[in-house]
Amino acid sequence: MAEVYLTPEGKKELDDKLAYLKNVRRTEIAELISEARAQGDLSENAEYDAAKDLQAKNEYEIADLEAMLKNAIVIENAAADSNTVVVGSTVMLHNYTSKKDVEYKIVGSAEFDPFKGLISNDSPIGKGLIGHKVGETVQIVTPGGMIKLKIKGIKA
Repeated sequence: MAEVYLTPEGKKELDDKLAYLKNVRRTEIAELISEARAQGDLSENAEYDAAKDLQAKNEYEIADLEAMLKNAIVIENAAADSNTVVVGSTVMLHNYTSKKDVEYKIVGSAEFDPFKGLISNDSPIGKGLIGHKVGETVQIVTPGGMIKLKIKGIKA
């Protein structure tokens, strides 16, 4: 697995999720399997099959999170130079295309959530903004077409 950039908050969320899956969800699933076993014949037991499927999904998610966290690079004090966009920066922009002001936080791909204003450093906009400074105007090719953004401000 490649390097995964995470903010401290994002790492904490993944650590918390991993702890939940290992300590709480595993126990819940083990109880479901035990209850299904108690029903008798496992060859035609839909509850048993469903519980085993849940167990497999849970273990896959645990392995995925462990691999991600093993390769995580936590972005500390990402925007110490608050004049340049880096992973971890919150960027205030004017979108000339939509004629609106927008604000995005550049995060690693494991944390992105465009509905919360978190965009990935691997996304077209994230890639297009990284390395640019306050006052610069950038044009970025996105799946929806070319957009023109002016960087109005950057904060940590």
